[in-house]
Amino acid sequence: MEAYFLGIDIGTQGARVVLLSAQGELIGEEEEVFPISEGSREEQSPEAWWQSCLSSLEKLLLSVQIDRTKILSLSVTSTSGTVIPLDENHQPLHQAIMYSDKRSAAQGEICTAAALRYHNKGFTGFNSSSGLAKMLWFIQSYPEKAKKIHKWVHAADYITGKLSGEFGITDYTNAFKSGYDVGDYNWPDYISTELGIKKEWLAKVVPSGTVIGTIDVALAGQLGLPLKVAVTAGITDGCASQIASGAIKPGDWNTTIGTTMVIKGVTKKEIIDREGRIYSHRHPAGYWMPGGASNTGADWVSAKFGNDLKKLNEAAAKCIPTGIISYPLIQKGERFPMMAPNAYGFEDENLSSEEKFTSSMEGVAYLERYAFELISHLSKEKINVIYTAGGGSKSDVWLRIRANVMRCPIIKMKHVSGAVGAAILAASAVYFDDIIQAANALTIVEKEFLPETTLANQYDIYYQEFLRELVKRGFIKQEEIYA
Repeated sequence: MEAYFLGIDIGTQGARVVLLSAQGELIGEEEEVFPISEGSREEQSPEAWWQSCLSSLEKLLLSVQIDRTKILSLSVTSTSGTVIPLDENHQPLHQAIMYSDKRSAAQGEICTAAALRYHNKGFTGFNSSSGLAKMLWFIQSYPEKAKKIHKWVHAADYITGKLSGEFGITDYTNAFKSGYDVGDYNWPDYISTELGIKKEWLAKVVPSGTVIGTIDVALAGQLGLPLKVAVTAGITDGCASQIASGAIKPGDWNTTIGTTMVIKGVTKKEIIDREGRIYSHRHPAGYWMPGGASNTGADWVSAKFGNDLKKLNEAAAKCIPTGIISYPLIQKGERFPMMAPNAYGFEDENLSSEEKFTSSMEGVAYLERYAFELISHLSKEKINVIYTAGGGSKSDVWLRIRANVMRCPIIKMKHVSGAVGAAILAASAVYFDDIIQAANALTIVEKEFLPETTLANQYDIYYQEFLRELVKRGFIKQEEIYA
């Protein structure tokens, strides 16, 4: 059956929309960049987002030759922690307060203290990037505007509202860092009794991908879309990218290596990590989506090696395994898979550029393995496959290194953007039985690397040396070696 699904991603720097077929083919995509200013990391205009979204949708639909009556649904993803106060007419009372706005750091501490005292379960590590802290900052900073609040919405919720007219609904992943208890499925009382954020301000929370309405009648006419197009509750950008990567059923994991290394996966049970290295979103199908973010990633590549990557990758393919222990952390301090505020990067300064480059890729792979050993230790569940995304996944030799260090298949999908993840989520609501079936049908494998016995055995030895080095330098304790 011919069918299509729209995915919309409202990012920090622009809006992207994609059209996905029922076979997982990317039929078309459009992107419009936002005007960026010095204050864009603190506040942005929701109306500007909407205009960019609308313009991108119009351009996309004009550029593709399909039967528009076969477009069945759409979904929106955006940044976690970005919130907007709306009045009773669904108009913003203030600019969107961005996830990257640091002004609510003190309020984050207040929220954390209240959560630990009155509701010490679920997410309690509130900071300036958390929606709840931003809500508290706003009502303390703008008490007169606060009197007019009708509803708090997240970035994805606002665009979803503009598309459907439904502004009072959010999803598990967006509500998570705004204080919603995804274990008990409620807004804890302390949010209103201790923080003064009224319960009536908070949205109804449903699983990501739940159909909450159909496209606005006037908008359907403007875009030439059928009135039956279903609009679903959205999802945060990290979780959307995880869906697009293919990591959607228990035992599946995704590692995205960009500036940092972000690991997300699916477990049957919630991972409880008292040190706060790992937190768990709620899966649309009721499972858990735990994850953690390292300060180590691929930022060292551009910082140290510039534009010689083709030559360096060719050299690396010939010299693995190096047997050299390096750790390419650029900034000071690590937060996952170890809480080590004094951690620092290290390497032998006498190495050639090729050796430094290759051993740094190996060092990230060792850290990734340590992260998964921590996850296995805490979850007691098996890791079946690792899907991968991000700039670090462009290097075949790095993918080969990681498959052998991890002793696990590493799979890269063809389309791994957040917008594609949103389109898959939209398809799960109307065309497939659930999100797992949708992701299985709509993701296309681009590359797969499997462990090679001899190479994997060699990397086992060097990985143990890496762990000993972390212990020696005081980054982890001997008892924190989990394998």
